[in-house]
Parts: sequence; structure tokens; C-alpha cells
Amino acid sequence: MLLIQNVVKTFGKINAVDGVSLDLKPGVVGLIGHNGAGKSTLMQMLATLTKPSSGSIRLDGQD
Repeated sequence: MLLIQNVVKTFGKINAVDGVSLDLKPGVVGLIGHNGAGKSTLMQMLATLTKPSSGSIRLDGQD
């Protein structure tokens, strides 16, 4: 299970991701949203390519 709690990612004064919380179970296969909504930034954080400015991302109970 993937647990995302109040994740924020800022670049300077710009909030790319602002307070995202999700509880994802196996079988979830898509992430949709408008241009500039933070989808790519969220995926980069899930892949550990960048760290959240605040909040937590846990996979099976591990940070």
C-alpha cells in the first residue's frame, strides 16, 4: 500500500504540489489532472528522484 500524507513540494515561492494526501492500494494505474497540476512532480517524488518539501510518502510502512 502507498500512503501519501499532506505532501508539499515547493520550488522557490511556487507550490508545485500543495497538500496532497492519497491512500493507494494495488490496482491503481492512473493519475490524471490539468496541465501544471503537479502530476509529474508527484511521480518524481514517488520515484525518489526528488524529496517533498514537507509531508510523507510511505510504501508498505517504509519512508
